[in-house]
Amino acid sequence: MNTELIDNLYKIVEGACKEKSNAFGYGIWSHHIQPMVPIARQLAKQFGADEEIVIIATMLHDLAGIQNSKDKAKHHIIGAIRAQEILHANHYPTERIAAVQQCIKNHRGSVNNRKRTVEEICVADADAIVHMTELASLFYAVYKEMDMTIDDGKAWMKKKIQRDWEKMSGASKALFQQKYSAILDVLN
Repeated sequence: MNTELIDNLYKIVEGACKEKSNAFGYGIWSHHIQPMVPIARQLAKQFGADEEIVIIATMLHDLAGIQNSKDKAKHHIIGAIRAQEILHANHYPTERIAAVQQCIKNHRGSVNNRKRTVEEICVADADAIVHMTELASLFYAVYKEMDMTIDDGKAWMKKKIQRDWEKMSGASKALFQQKYSAILDVLN
């Protein structure tokens, strides 16, 4: 594991999250990316994935949207390009950069790209799972950022969690079935 590179990525991504230009606020770091890393690491170990690729892709998967909220709809595509630039500047091997890029391109549940590698599955599943483990960030999104009513916010969150669940791999569903069921109980 290239801990020096990963430490550098932590600084880059957390730094971007601290910027005033980050429309999502620091919470995207503290309640999405940072808690997603141990989930991604757990999945990588469980599924026999290349842990370094998974962690690097997890760190960089939302960076494009954080750096420019106008890129939110295409952040997976722009993020893959940005990852290549960052990793190339850090002398990371080209074939490994390509693997990281694929994870970033295919992490979005709402895009539903076909995942061809276990690493891509780990990153996409971790991105969905963190929505369940960090429910407070969804509450913040619906009631603060989207200014929804209680009922509309509840319905949006339920649909979001269900969409994430449907896009997850069967292996991850087996690991998180209890948590998913408990969340639906709360939202019903």
